[in-house]
Amino acid sequence: MVLQLFLDTANIDEIREALSWGVISGVTTNPSLVAKEKRDFKVLVKEICDMVPGPVSAEVISLKSDEMISEARALSRIAPNVVVKIPMCVEGLKAVKVLSQEGINTNVTLVFSANQGLLAALAGATYVSPFVGRLDDVGNEGMDVVEDLVILIENYGLPAKVIAASIRHPMHVIEAARVCAHVATVPFKVLENMTRHPLTDIGIVRFLDDWAKVQDTFDK
Repeated sequence: MVLQLFLDTANIDEIREALSWGVISGVTTNPSLVAKEKRDFKVLVKEICDMVPGPVSAEVISLKSDEMISEARALSRIAPNVVVKIPMCVEGLKAVKVLSQEGINTNVTLVFSANQGLLAALAGATYVSPFVGRLDDVGNEGMDVVEDLVILIENYGLPAKVIAASIRHPMHVIEAARVCAHVATVPFKVLENMTRHPLTDIGIVRFLDDWAKVQDTFDK
């Protein structure tokens, strides 16, 4: 198993740049991220799906299961790689059960406990997204929920994959990999920070300085 990285954004420029690095396998969006772009939701999702070869999560905004199902069906028709995000609640579980039977991929979001994640997986979720950063914010150990879910899913052979979400910094990604999360979905800023280290910057400068000295010697 290899950890996959998804980009947590709805910004086309960020997605295009991250895809050029060859490290992104999918994209997750949410209503807040989409609202920042000030564009038609379905048009934006279609554009992202056309760019990204892997799964693209798009979220429903309804709170009743029948409305979630209707919304999810419409979203799934946008592109074959759409994954419908469903909030973790009783109505959400009802929707996931129906959608999974129809072959529509789902990502159960706003998961804050292993109990919630287990229920989502049993209902037929394709992905389960525990929110690491938000749990850390209130004094819990968010990565413990990720680890517990991975163990439960692997122990019982459930088909769901665990997405470590609400990633705040590069160490969250390493911690997610250590507990064998299937996916970490990261904001573009975190992805950028993963490429950086002060010793790398110093090393590049030194190599270039040494090279310049050699070239100066030959030029003379």
